[in-house]
Amino acid sequence: MGEGKGQVKLPEAAGPIGVFDSGYGGLTVLRELVALMPHYDYLYLGDNARAPYGTRSFELVCQFTWQAVLRLFQMGCHLVILACNTASAKALRTIQQQRLPSVDPERRVLGVIRPTAECVGEITKSRSVGVLATPGTVRSRTYELEIAKLSPDIKVTSVACPLWVPLVEAGEQESEGADYFVRKPIDELLQEAPETDAIILGCTHYPLLLPKIRRHTPQSVTLIPQGRYVAESLRSYLLRHPEMDAKLTRNSTVSCLTTERTDFFDPSAALFLGQPVSSRHISLG
Repeated sequence: MGEGKGQVKLPEAAGPIGVFDSGYGGLTVLRELVALMPHYDYLYLGDNARAPYGTRSFELVCQFTWQAVLRLFQMGCHLVILACNTASAKALRTIQQQRLPSVDPERRVLGVIRPTAECVGEITKSRSVGVLATPGTVRSRTYELEIAKLSPDIKVTSVACPLWVPLVEAGEQESEGADYFVRKPIDELLQEAPETDAIILGCTHYPLLLPKIRRHTPQSVTLIPQGRYVAESLRSYLLRHPEMDAKLTRNSTVSCLTTERTDFFDPSAALFLGQPVSSRHISLG
């Protein structure tokens, strides 16, 4: 993890926007990025062979995430989005403060938690917000901390949904049997904080469960999937930072890399991205 710019040659030419996730979920963020800003090139990297990250230690998540970010830098990316809540919660600050300065202080790594936290202050009227996320993200308390920085008057209630990601990855998100497991944490959240009027879906897998989540959530509660807000935040960031925008290529391409077998990755990836995927295999570490 100590690689420096002198040891690793990084291309200076303009390149694609890098998007990283431990698995498939980040493809829902990529989907929104492409929908909002289709003219850019995108390079997605899924570390599926080592997923899930949620059960990994802080140190290991930092190590794995940095390996992926560095690889995307080596492949021409000047800007990388950590489209993964676990990586954003456990690795983003370390990468921004300790890794980037020694490798290339002009490159940028951004996460998905802060853009989501930024939007809730304008959405909630009751000042009571829920977070449904993986156990690792809930334990990290990252949403509570980020929202408190921006809107300290908002009460945040977080509930873990340990079975939602397995449901999606097993292709069961539309099955009748999934309803109980989707409804249970929603009911728990609303029982604990009945005044909640906005719920952050704090995992990039969850948009595939959105129809069922909506069915079991009162219509008065606004659901906040991350992809759209991350895309809008990135567009705003690039408008404010033309020097970074100038380092991004614009050929409307989407490429995918995976540490898993491509024939295993591609069918599931197509479900998340909403279009056919033909990935390329790489190794990390």
